[in-house]
Amino acid sequence: MKLEVVAQAGELFSGEVSEVVVNAAAGELGILPGHTPLLAVILPGELRYRTVAGESGVIHTSNGFVTVDSDHIMVVVESDVKSVEV
Repeated sequence: MKLEVVAQAGELFSGEVSEVVVNAAAGELGILPGHTPLLAVILPGELRYRTVAGESGVIHTSNGFVTVDSDHIMVVVESDVKSVEV
């Protein structure tokens, strides 16, 4: 799956991932390959991901939204946040 995380300042992350967990308005949302298309509001919190190489990462997010379509995940947040490798 392709994950892209963007903010007003530009792209924060882009890469191939095997799983993603976001802090959606209705609670944590896990996204795996083949997930049905969706659009969801995300709240401030952590976006966790695992790359196809097995590396884990965390991005601290602000308010925004996430879309999933054909194994392409797009996360748009309001402000710059920092990425931290776990």
